[in-house]
Amino acid sequence: MTNIIARLAACGLTLACAGAAAQNGTVWGSYETPFAATSPWNSRPVNPTFGEFVIPKSDYYPSIAEGAWSTGVFLAGSEDPPVTVVGLPNSKGVWDPDAGVHRTVAIPRWPAGVIPASAADGHADIVDPLAGVIHSFYKLRQSEGQWMAAQYAWTRLDGRGWGDPAHYFQGARAAAVPTSGGLVRKHEIDDGRPLYRHALAMSLTYNALSANPTYVFPATSADRDAATTNTGQIPEGALVMLPPAFDLDSIKTTAVRKVAETLKTYGAYVVDRNRGTPYVIYVENGSGFNLHRGGWNTVAAADLERIRQGLRQVVAVDGWVDGDDRSVEPERNLNLNLLSMRGPWARTGGTVSGSFETWEQAVVFPPTASATVMVNSSGRSLHPVAWALPVAGQGYRLRAIATGGARLRLQLRDKASGATLFDSKELNNDEVADFVWPTGAVTPVVTVISGVGTGSTVRGELLRTGG
Repeated sequence: MTNIIARLAACGLTLACAGAAAQNGTVWGSYETPFAATSPWNSRPVNPTFGEFVIPKSDYYPSIAEGAWSTGVFLAGSEDPPVTVVGLPNSKGVWDPDAGVHRTVAIPRWPAGVIPASAADGHADIVDPLAGVIHSFYKLRQSEGQWMAAQYAWTRLDGRGWGDPAHYFQGARAAAVPTSGGLVRKHEIDDGRPLYRHALAMSLTYNALSANPTYVFPATSADRDAATTNTGQIPEGALVMLPPAFDLDSIKTTAVRKVAETLKTYGAYVVDRNRGTPYVIYVENGSGFNLHRGGWNTVAAADLERIRQGLRQVVAVDGWVDGDDRSVEPERNLNLNLLSMRGPWARTGGTVSGSFETWEQAVVFPPTASATVMVNSSGRSLHPVAWALPVAGQGYRLRAIATGGARLRLQLRDKASGATLFDSKELNNDEVADFVWPTGAVTPVVTVISGVGTGSTVRGELLRTGG
């Protein structure tokens, strides 16, 4: 992982060094305005239809706040030094849910002044525009000069800001998104606009969150015990909004009014769970945002209660408008890659093993004098994201994306008999294999073969065909 920029480029990931300038002057994919204009974070729904469930009261008042349970967003520059983050004491290392391993994480540029949130979650996001990456940490802390964390994930600065079936975990929130996604940022609070120009990030507590399903598109994960402890009706990943009939004039606090305007236009995505607060909307740490400065603000508290009573889950929309005010294809219709190259991998030939590298989303082989063959028959190459399972009878196309002469092979085997139902054979770079997904339960078996005489990489792209 010593050359993240070169490897990201080799794997076809767009760098976000300068972002994409929009018609309205916004620079998408940048530190101040992360993600693409078409990202769910930066898009707004047209004529949404709402459910009827009302977020219940709980132990505390609703909250819009920075602080111990929020996050900081820190900008890395070209002169910042590398830092290696290790696991917490008595752990096996930093948990990387995308790779499914505990490891150390070598961050190539670490800005000065990183301060994780002080509560147990210890959130912090580091934005590296040079690599086009947001690094997202859970339980980050420093002890005697050593940075350590419980969990790490990353996402593209110019990407969707959400996981996908292949790279399913892309941040430290329970919904697998970075903590900077949907965050009310410092520079936005007093920017003179009547609303924030993006969807917000929200957590709910147990009596509002759903146990079945625990998450919906665009989320790819939820709290581990959600199915047994949640008692409400709103899953993580859901968009909640204030309906058109909500009376904005009833909101008396200026800071809350701006949030309410945003909730009426963009809404908020449910990305996490909290304990005892009906809803929390997260504000960037260090912003100075405080609704209760100088003591409890009964007017602001009443405003937050009105919002709680008004919020509803969006269950359907007529369309979407992106951050550049253009109509866009619904995100739900995107043809997202289903095939991950995560392990575990077993070497069945050759002498030098390759390994899955999360930043490359590929198996990376060092130079070798003879071909290395590695096999993954665990089934984890098709992670079971609930809304992205392959469909029997649907056509799919597998494409190999390889460097240095590496090759890719996919087999689908009947779970009961072990019979091979599909075999792509070995595919060189940019070769494809078309097939129809078989009926019944199948086990994917992925084989990768290294190049010879030089370093090589290989990954696959599995997309549906025929619409």
